[in-house]
Amino acid sequence: MSIITLDNTITIALSVSDRHISAKWYSNMLGFTLIHHIDEAGWSEMQTKTEGVTLGLGEHVEPAPGNSVPVFGVANIDIARRALEAEGVKFDGPTDIVEGMVSTATFYDPDGNALMLAQDLTKGS
Repeated sequence: MSIITLDNTITIALSVSDRHISAKWYSNMLGFTLIHHIDEAGWSEMQTKTEGVTLGLGEHVEPAPGNSVPVFGVANIDIARRALEAEGVKFDGPTDIVEGMVSTATFYDPDGNALMLAQDLTKGS
């Protein structure tokens, strides 16, 4: 039995220098479909060929190639975070909220690999 319940989605977040160029590349090379560009958040999202799996493109001035972060969907990020913290799981700071869009919280496995929880705020609570 697990400490938290994940939903059936995962986003693999990549650091890129230009989301629009990267989105075209993933579309042309791998057949992924653009879901949306959220320019104010520096974020683009692509639907992969695998149901429930999306690719997130986070725009950074100096991207970190080779570094990807699996983002696991949860129904309630506050409950999930409290449960993991109660087990000693370390988070990198407070939960980030993009109003009306998403709440995210980055945490680490025992080897320091970054993972993230995300609650889709467009679906309501």
